[in-house]
Amino acid sequence: MKNLHEILKKEKYKKVKFKITKTQHLLIKAKINGVRGNFILDTGASNSCVGFEHIALFNLNAQDSITRASGAGATGMLTQTALENKLELGSWKNHSFDLVIFDLSHVNEALTAYKSKTVDGIIGADVLLKGKAIIDYYNNYLYLR
Repeated sequence: MKNLHEILKKEKYKKVKFKITKTQHLLIKAKINGVRGNFILDTGASNSCVGFEHIALFNLNAQDSITRASGAGATGMLTQTALENKLELGSWKNHSFDLVIFDLSHVNEALTAYKSKTVDGIIGADVLLKGKAIIDYYNNYLYLR
């Protein structure tokens, strides 16, 4: 649909560009607490997350969590949470955003094995739902409201 952008702009959606990697992941840039990072946009991830090694980088106030994380190839992983962070994807902003923190080394090892860039975290369905997301795969845009 060639008028998608105009329709969504009228509905106050913000447009964010993403890239498709060699591994067919959607790679998107985001800022957490004012710090830019590279993230996988993952519709199948229930929560957005960052790796333990990035707690200081993103100025996160990490707290222990009883929740265990599961993902492709890994289950029962220990987690922490970081509450009320500022998240920015392009011009879309959320000033009270919660993140899950856990070991993303298995994700980055897999990406490295395929000679792809490593990531700082994952943007998940929590962002997509909150932003009433529309993904335009043909033009590589994420729209958030």
